[in-house]
Amino acid sequence: MGTAKHSKLLILGSGPAGYTAAVYAARANLHPVLITGMEKGGQLTTTTEVENWPGDPNDLTGPLLMERMHEHAAKFETEILFDHINSVDLQNRPFRLVGDSGEYTCDALIIATGASARYLGLPSEEAFKGRGVSACATCDGFFYRNQKVAVIGGGNTAVEEALYLSNIASEVHLIHRRDTFRAEKILINRLMDKVASGNIVLHTHRTLEEVTGDQMGVSGLRLRDTQNTDNVESLEVAGLFVAIGHSPNTAIFAGQLELGKRLYQSSVRHSRQRDPDQHCWRLCRRRRDGPYLPSGYYLCRHRLHGRAGRRALSRRPG
Repeated sequence: MGTAKHSKLLILGSGPAGYTAAVYAARANLHPVLITGMEKGGQLTTTTEVENWPGDPNDLTGPLLMERMHEHAAKFETEILFDHINSVDLQNRPFRLVGDSGEYTCDALIIATGASARYLGLPSEEAFKGRGVSACATCDGFFYRNQKVAVIGGGNTAVEEALYLSNIASEVHLIHRRDTFRAEKILINRLMDKVASGNIVLHTHRTLEEVTGDQMGVSGLRLRDTQNTDNVESLEVAGLFVAIGHSPNTAIFAGQLELGKRLYQSSVRHSRQRDPDQHCWRLCRRRRDGPYLPSGYYLCRHRLHGRAGRRALSRRPG
């Protein structure tokens, strides 16, 4: 594969946290290298309006915001590489990473790999992925113009997906296992307005039992009543959007890093060797609306500018 590319600081991930860490590191003359991963821009590239970004209240979209962050990091001479890392060796110094396009070594590593949409794990759900089952309304919603669709979930993501689809589909069925939603109040208010107009139909105390369909794709769902488990209902829809949360992109670090609850970020120390010179910091947020920027700032400022961080970054490779 050739000679590995070495850097003092390498950042994995091109979401808001990764780009923020890159900006702070670059301004500190650390000459960071950022590897984008398979999905450049992270989860925000699959969102529509971004309403909680201070100073930009009008017509800001996720893809536009991420393009600005990319340009901001590049302005301070962050080296941005389009590659996907498949394996890592964090047991030896320098750290070694192998990607689709090359090998990399670094003295310090920031993991900002984010998370991917979680699915229910039903065999029928898996069978219809890409043929009526999706986890991204902004990616696939246009396929269902003037058709009936369903969204499953009860948090911000589920309500946002339902609201977005309500402007495309003829009818949106929002399925939730409880009778209260965890979404923000402003989203709940918008949801209830749509429910009142008949565009969104709520199915509370319901879980998804099975996705039904044929070789052409999804044709319906079977729902079970959580209060009366003998009650199973059929619902005719052309598409299902799963919005039940996210799973962290941490598989390649298994066995090398301590992972907290549900494999998200935990402590910042190397797991098998409690050597203070082992510098690998990680940020794999569990929520799409999590505090990306403060986290990216925290990783770079407080870790890399601390005594131990300076010691790691001042070391020569080998």
